[in-house]
Amino acid sequence: MKIGILASGGLGLKVLQQCSDLLDPVFIAADSKSDGIIDFAKEKQIPLFTGNPRNGRLLSFLNENSLSCDLLFSINYLFLIEQDILDAIPSCINFHGSLLPKYRGRTPHVWAIINNESVTGITAHFIDDQCDTGNIVLQKQIMIGPEMTGAEVLAQYETYYPIMIREIYEKIQNGSLSVTVQDHSKATYFGKRTPEDGQIDWNWQKERIKNWVRAQAHPYPGAFTFLDGQKITIDKVTFSDFGFDSSMENGTILQTDPAVLVKTQNGVIELTQIRENKDFLKQDKILR
Repeated sequence: MKIGILASGGLGLKVLQQCSDLLDPVFIAADSKSDGIIDFAKEKQIPLFTGNPRNGRLLSFLNENSLSCDLLFSINYLFLIEQDILDAIPSCINFHGSLLPKYRGRTPHVWAIINNESVTGITAHFIDDQCDTGNIVLQKQIMIGPEMTGAEVLAQYETYYPIMIREIYEKIQNGSLSVTVQDHSKATYFGKRTPEDGQIDWNWQKERIKNWVRAQAHPYPGAFTFLDGQKITIDKVTFSDFGFDSSMENGTILQTDPAVLVKTQNGVIELTQIRENKDFLKQDKILR
């Protein structure tokens, strides 16, 4: 069985490294910024497509190099797969970081933490002409601990993606692969996040602020706030029972020593890990 791989980022590289003995891909496609995957393909002398695959570019690459495959795996790939590729390759399977049909769209594990979910997972599904709507091949449930960060959930994906790929491959080989149709009435969708989306609203409840911070903690761009025009990025907060005047404005810095404490809508949080510009924090100032 000839296999093609679409992959991006560190997660895509990890899967390639751990499954190279099994997959032996006839080609790899990656975005132009996935240097690790690009180097991997060159080292293994695997035909490589980089850049935007749309408008027939990937199909032209395959045709020009006389490449074909029976199965395509999409692993953390940045681009949607267009119909020309779906028509050219018999089976195309994508790995998505949620328990579909919930959390269709981008960065689902980050959104799951923000929304205080205790469970997320991975779904392998056939690719169709819409986003994350195809029939489900395999799912793996992953627990989200109360202190887990987005990066820590992603590390779980690095563990389970290769396991799932091997299981799917074996089921295809022995003819036991089955599918489950998604219940579209239960679908939720969350869009792409950018670093600019990380700003904290101090009028939120303390629980939401904590989830907001841990979802985007290092090495992600981070949750942030401003004080007198200076951006302050925060990687961890904890709850505090420090007393405060409820008439104070949310975002008020209650103290900076020995700990940085800030008033929120329903209590006080301690800024326990501040990535940058901690020295700008002053008592009685208000974060925006």
